[in-house]
Formats: sequence, structure tokens, C-alpha cells
Amino acid sequence: MFARLAAGALLFVTAMARPVLAQTPVADFYRGKTVRVLVGFGPGGSSTIYADILARYMGRHTPGNPAFVVQLMPGAGGLVVANHVARRAPRDGTEFAITARTGAFEPLLGNRNATFDPLELNWIGNANVESSTCISWRDSPVKKAADLLEHELVAGGTGSDSLAIAIPKALNRLAGTKFRLVTGYTSSVDIMLAMERGELQGFCSIGWSYLKLRKADWLAEKKINILFQLALEKHPELPDVPLVADLARTPEDRQVLELLLAPQEMGRPFFAPPGVPADRVAALREAFARTLKDPDFLRDAEKAGVEVRYTSGEAVRDLLARAYAAPPEVVRRAVELMQQ
Repeated sequence: MFARLAAGALLFVTAMARPVLAQTPVADFYRGKTVRVLVGFGPGGSSTIYADILARYMGRHTPGNPAFVVQLMPGAGGLVVANHVARRAPRDGTEFAITARTGAFEPLLGNRNATFDPLELNWIGNANVESSTCISWRDSPVKKAADLLEHELVAGGTGSDSLAIAIPKALNRLAGTKFRLVTGYTSSVDIMLAMERGELQGFCSIGWSYLKLRKADWLAEKKINILFQLALEKHPELPDVPLVADLARTPEDRQVLELLLAPQEMGRPFFAPPGVPADRVAALREAFARTLKDPDFLRDAEKAGVEVRYTSGEAVRDLLARAYAAPPEVVRRAVELMQQ
């Protein structure tokens, strides 16, 4: 009897709470409005896919149930949208964005085109922790990470500032590996085709989720070796594959590598301008977290072939605070390695 009374009371309280929640100042503000989700890249890319799926469902989890629309704002590797959000976007919670995972680190690493302070932005949350891998083709003499100290690996990348080139360059300097790097490929697809043709032996920036979804035959037929992970923490499915920082020879070298890899922890970051009222930031963060657990969102993400690994906005800001507090010598060495 007491259990039935308690259950009835709970239902009554819940029913009474709903109209109260619906009439909060945040709900009153958002009701009837449209929230723009800006994307720092063109159509078809992964960032656009995440934003499109988020926009379909985040309104149902936001007080007042506003509409969400996606607007593309490409340019400067995602910095155009970051600068816009920091300096010109409305500071009322009706606009937020996603850009490159490296964007928040550009001011730290001396990019003068990044005219914003990432610690002043309101980080909504992160949709995925990027676990990239470094792989070698099965005919290569490099079968495991330790072999890189003895044998050359011809690896490809799109440009000198790409992760696929920057990390192997850093490892050659810091760990004594023997990467020989070839740039000029237009995309990761071209790099993988070059591996199949025998033109390249390796590629050091391919996501584990991409391998599973798009190159399952490579894994099933053991066409590749997974040498190490480009991440700060191991992917749960790759417990025996070392991290790239494990190749460092000194604690100082490890700090440099970890700084270069910190962007992987915020692979798909969403952020709002400075100055947005705290209650609206909190509401957006909560709505973002609920959306990334929404079965409909997860179903669409799976169909689109994108992985979802949520990180809170608070955790993203903490990560950036640690990175920006790195010793000046570590930052200087990281900058030097990126500029070589």
C-alpha cells in the first residue's frame, strides 16, 4: 500500500513539475526561436554530418523546443567560424558552432589568424573522442611500433601541417623513428589507394571507427598492421596497441607529444560565444548531453557511419586549460616540430 501511495505521489509531483519546467526563463526565451548551428567546413564532411544529425533532435531536449538549423561557414581550416563566434555572433544562446578539433589550439601554437581566446568561449560539449591509428601495409618490414626504430616506413599525408605528417616528423626527432614522408595527396582516400598500389607503406592518421566501418576487409584479411594510436587514452577496443606517447624517450618528449595530440580528445567540439547567459549555457549543455544519448540520434549516427563518444563542455574547457598551462618550453618545442 505504501509503495502504491509513494508511486502515486511521484506521478503527481512529476506531472506538476512539467508545466513549471516549461515556464522557466530559458524556456520562455527559446520558445518560437531558431538556433543556428554553424559548421566551419563545406558540405559532406564529418563535421557537417554531426551538426546535421544534432540539429534534427536537439530541439526536443532544449527548453522551449526551438528549431535548429545548420549553416555552413567554411574557410581557413575552420578558423573563419571560430573567429566569427568569438567576435561577431549574437551572445544570447541562439548560435553555436563546430570547427576543427585543432582550432582551439591554434592561438597556443602561434597561428596569428586565430583571433580568439578559446578559454573565453562557452564549450557546449564534444561529440566524439578521435582515436586515430598509424598503420602499415602487410608487406612492409614494419609490423609493430618498435620496428620503426630499425626500418624505414614510407608514409603519406595531404600536407606538411596535417596530423599524418606532423606526428611522424615529431617521432623522427623525438623517438628516432625512420619515417620517410610523402605529401601532396588530396585526401585520405587517395593515401589509402596509394597503399593498395604499393606506392606507400603507411598512413598515420586514420580513425579506428573509419577502419571498422569502411575498411573492414583490411582488418579481416590482415592487410594492415596497427602500429600505435594517436590519442591520449587507448580506445577500449584497442587495449594492446600502444599510444604514440609511449614511444617518447623522456618525460619532456612525452609532454610535447601529448600536447600535439590533445586535440584528439575533443574530436567534434561544439562551442558558443563568450557572454552567453549562464542559465542558457547550462541548458544547451544539458540538451547536448541528452541528444547524444537519444536513441533516434544514435540510430542516425550509426547509419551515417560516425562514432559518438560524448565529452561534457566542462571537460573540454578543463582540457584546454591544462594545454594552455603547459610549460613554455614544451609549447616552444611543439611549435618548432609543427613548423619543420
